[in-house]
Amino acid sequence: MKQRLYPELGESVWWSRLENGLTVAVVPRKGFSKKYAYLVTDYGSIHTEFSVDGKPFSAPAGVAHYLEHKMFDLPGRDVSEEFAALGANVNAFTSYDLTAYYFSCTERFGECLALLLEFVATPYFTEETVEKEQGIIGQEIDMTADAPDTRVFEMLMENMYRQHPIRVPILGSRDTIARITPQVLEACHSAFYRPDNMMLCVVGDVDPEQVEAMASGICAGKGTVTRRDGWQEDMTCGGGGCEEYMEVAMPMFQIGFKAEPLGKGPEAVKQEIVGDLAAEALFGESSELYLRLYEQGIIDSSFGGGLETVEGMAMLTLSGDSDHPDAVLEAVLEEAQRLSETGVEEEAFQRMKRSALGRRLRELDSFDSVCFRLCAYYFSGFDYFDFPEVYRQVNREDIQEFLKRVVTRQRCSLSVIYPKEETQ
Repeated sequence: MKQRLYPELGESVWWSRLENGLTVAVVPRKGFSKKYAYLVTDYGSIHTEFSVDGKPFSAPAGVAHYLEHKMFDLPGRDVSEEFAALGANVNAFTSYDLTAYYFSCTERFGECLALLLEFVATPYFTEETVEKEQGIIGQEIDMTADAPDTRVFEMLMENMYRQHPIRVPILGSRDTIARITPQVLEACHSAFYRPDNMMLCVVGDVDPEQVEAMASGICAGKGTVTRRDGWQEDMTCGGGGCEEYMEVAMPMFQIGFKAEPLGKGPEAVKQEIVGDLAAEALFGESSELYLRLYEQGIIDSSFGGGLETVEGMAMLTLSGDSDHPDAVLEAVLEEAQRLSETGVEEEAFQRMKRSALGRRLRELDSFDSVCFRLCAYYFSGFDYFDFPEVYRQVNREDIQEFLKRVVTRQRCSLSVIYPKEETQ
């Protein structure tokens, strides 16, 4: 393994690209008893269309999340119970473009890492267990359908995007998961749960060479996998807004503004930082707009947002509870136009940038955050610990240009959940 030093952060990382294709990163934390490990595959709910050696394959919506559930099954074994017996906490999640499996422990790290590598690399799917899981995930789908905060976002995505699969919920639907079979799970596991499409990150007081040696035992993938990674989306939205009525105390809203996909590498990270700072300048808690709307009683402390990015798309979003969601949208558009003309004051810009950089620096104390961000940014073609240099490249003109280009009526959509009684 090769060690890279980051003097500005006081950090170091041992990096290795193994013969089986797996990328391994170990972040030393000498003297700490806690240890964290993330095993991440560059595969999420949006990756339903791919080919293996030129043979096309189309998976049902929800298969990535379904696969995450099923990976914890081994013949005659309960992986979660085995981690618990080792004194470790294990979990997993599926996002639109990643699936992560992770554990934390203070003792018996080697045994825990061996178990993580084993169960993620071992597909075990039977007709009986797959059918049983359909009922469990079906109940999860029903629960999210009854969750206003989930519905307001899903409605917004359906309204904003015509082609990008973010318009499809991560869990899929009861109809799509009914089409998931052991053969489908096998195909997707073989295509994406392969070392050259994965990364292992460990943070803690561990031996980097031991981690590297253990990870080398994963078998390399077979065949050439090509996935669809581009969706033709224009920057206008499909409609002005959408609404639904549910059991909520007051209207719940989410506003989205389409932004160009970020791509990969340092320039993409710069644009991400620009978007986050633009959100802070426009409607952050210290912004003129936030204070004015709060004093007028149009918004409350639930109001906030930022730049959201998924492979192939990006958007500025803000959400909250308000009796006047349309007024919030109009105020945001008006303030964005003002800032795009006058710009953000230099003193305010520097203060926001220092604050944002400080938050990132504080996150380095979280083993969980370090593991996740190193993996997520690696798949975006960027070494996460290089972020201070990218912050230095951002200027207030970047913020002004972003607001002028992105926060417009043509690019926006408003999603609202109204209280049911308003229909009577």
